[in-house]
This record gives sequence, C-alpha cells and structure tokens, in this order.
Amino acid sequence: MIDVGTIELNRNAQNYFADVEQAAFTPANVVPGIGFSPDRLLQGRLFSYGDTQRYRLGINHHQIPVNAPLAPVANPFHRDGAMRTDGNLGGRVNYEPNRFGEFRQDAGANEPPQAAGTVYRFDHREDDDYYSQPGALFALFDAAQRERLFGNIALHIRGVPNDIVARQVEHFRRIDPAYAQGVIDALGKLRQNVEQEQTAAA
Repeated sequence: MIDVGTIELNRNAQNYFADVEQAAFTPANVVPGIGFSPDRLLQGRLFSYGDTQRYRLGINHHQIPVNAPLAPVANPFHRDGAMRTDGNLGGRVNYEPNRFGEFRQDAGANEPPQAAGTVYRFDHREDDDYYSQPGALFALFDAAQRERLFGNIALHIRGVPNDIVARQVEHFRRIDPAYAQGVIDALGKLRQNVEQEQTAAA
C-alpha cells in the first residue's frame, strides 16, 4: 500500500449548485501507478462516468473549482473547448509523437501489471502498415476523383512550411507514387495561378 493523500470532509456545502451539482466523479481519475482491475463493470465505468460528466458539465469541467486539483497540473492534454479561459499552453503542440520532442510518453506512469499476467492497452504502433488501406481506396478512384482529391489537398496545405509539406508528400508517396505526384502537380498549378494573377494585377 502507498499513501497518496487524505480525504478530509471539513465542511458542508455552502452553495449546493457550485459544490454538489457541479461535482464530477469518475473512477478513471487516479494518480499514476494505480491500476484498474479487469472487472468488466469497472472497465465500462472508466469510460462512461467521465463521458457523462463531459456531456453534463462540459469538456472543461475539471476547471470548475470543486473539481480542480489543488496542485496545478504541469502538462495537461486538455486543450481548448467551451469555457476555456486561460492561456492553455499557447501554441504548443498537444499530441505525441511530434517533431518537437514534447510530451514524450513516460513509462513510469503505466498501469502496473495484473497478478494473472500483464493487461495493457493495445499498442497501435506494433505494426507499421499505415498505407495499405488508403492505397486500396486511392486505387478505386477514377481520374476525376483523383483530380478533386489532389486539388483539395493542395488548396489546404498551400502556405504550410515546406518541410511539413515534404513530410506529408512522403506519406502520400508511401500510399502510391501517383498520389504524391498528383499533389505535387496540384501545388505547382496553384503557385502558377497565383503568379499569373500577381503579374496581371501589376
């Protein structure tokens, strides 16, 4: 057993709505190092209780004083959404892995293994086949559908830094070389159109 703190009930609710109606409880709120048993009822409640609170009180219900931690959380993944009024980490990324090396996973926060054997969440990085399914879909597209796809992608990544565009085009290349070339050509057409418009305006 590891002591993690003390719950002290030292007063009655002063405002029923603020202190009781807005209180949000879920068994998924635990400190790192505490695991969950494979009990099916508990496993269902780990999701459903929190989902109920998100629907009932909003995505940022953890900021309501009755639910907020006494000690601030250094790197929360909760970003934006209704009623978010703080700086919310500014423009920092909120996903991992990322090319900035931020928010690296900490194996020390993993759940401890079960006595009957390790029970762990599925590691979606065990296989690296991220391209066969989009490749199969791309193969079904006719010429007109492909042109629309290329045009839409080019329109939305125009103006994105070149290194990011290059990384994304490489993903398209792994799906199908024609996919990557189509996007490159569409970007070239957009640039050419912009240059022509600028020349005409001058």
